[in-house]
Amino acid sequence: MKIAVEFPSVAFREGPKQVAAVARAIEEIGYDELAVFDHVVMGYPTEHRPAPRYPSNMPVLEALILLGFAAAVTERVSLSTEVLVLPQRQPVLVAKQVSTLDTLSAGRMRLGVGVGWQEAEFDVLQTSFKDRGRRMDEAIEVLRAYWGQERIDRDGGYYPADAIAMDPKPPQGGKLPIWIGGLTDAALRRAGRLGDGWMGSATGSDEGVVKAMAKIRGYAEQAGRDPSAIGMQLMLAPPPTDAEGKSFYADHDRVVRRAEQISAMGVDWTAVNATAIFQAGARSVDAMIDKLAQIHTKLRAALG
Repeated sequence: MKIAVEFPSVAFREGPKQVAAVARAIEEIGYDELAVFDHVVMGYPTEHRPAPRYPSNMPVLEALILLGFAAAVTERVSLSTEVLVLPQRQPVLVAKQVSTLDTLSAGRMRLGVGVGWQEAEFDVLQTSFKDRGRRMDEAIEVLRAYWGQERIDRDGGYYPADAIAMDPKPPQGGKLPIWIGGLTDAALRRAGRLGDGWMGSATGSDEGVVKAMAKIRGYAEQAGRDPSAIGMQLMLAPPPTDAEGKSFYADHDRVVRRAEQISAMGVDWTAVNATAIFQAGARSVDAMIDKLAQIHTKLRAALG
């Protein structure tokens, strides 16, 4: 099983050199991937909407720029979004940005995408929340067209194109992997029909995860695809929102037990949340790096 690290945006508080230090450490320790999550803004609660899942002033560095910075200070570790809220971004521009990242990282990109949940974020970005699922499906097709086709012609839909070219193509071309996040039936169907893999958030029960993976494979088969070719990923723990969640990474034996459970479910990838390591008591970049190294050693001893 491969192991990613969800990058801690909080590292920026110690300056750019320490952000680079975390990126290099993730590679040097031996993790398989450096992953970043995506939010442009977070809303405050108002009389018209409840509080968001996370603090309104939660620090989040922009995902694709952060990956470009990380690519420049690493050489081998793969790079991913976990996940990019694709429908709130213009997909032709995303195609160019991700193609550039793949080019400058020598083919290390894996793009995780999701439909998003925060309507206020869509509002301030002046994109429609209600039809985000339909736009997501078309956007995935758009990405692959711009990465893989010499000339792009698209009639109708949200993103038409009349005799358009985009170069350079990413080193991975139209096969640059796109993994789908989400737990709704629509997300599982999308992963089976259109995705190279599924990024699960670990917010449900293990039984629910197993059923979700079975559904994805069923949808893949219905679409005439090879179900065994769809990759599966599950976070080690949900993003922490309470005291118990914030203490998860303080107990490394608990982390290992959870990883073993996930591996037994037949998952290909898991992800260690470095921000949650910070919340569990590693309150500096150096302390986070130290804990990441300890956890990696124990995980590899248990998982191989």
